Amino acid sequence: MKLEKIDDTRWRLPRAGGMRVDGIVYADDRLMGDLRHDQALEQVANVAWLPGIVKASLAMPDIHWGYGFPIGGVAAMDAEDGVVSPGGVGYDIN
Repeated sequence: MKLEKIDDTRWRLPRAGGMRVDGIVYADDRLMGDLRHDQALEQVANVAWLPGIVKASLAMPDIHWGYGFPIGGVAAMDAEDGVVSPGGVGYDIN
């Protein structure tokens, strides 16, 4: 997976394939070293495919593999064209 370093704490996962927006990951070099072997980055890219996503698929420094969205993942959706994803809300929330 191609990643571009923006600065000391941000990385860009460039829009590719069906991604509607870029992914932005907030992580230092040490955390990114661990993430390169985790499915969480793939999940950041998957979230970027969702209909109505606005600006970017984001991952905060607590990122780790989740169920659908990565844990620590954030995405804003357009009110008219977006979706509500249970993976983004949490399957443990009733």
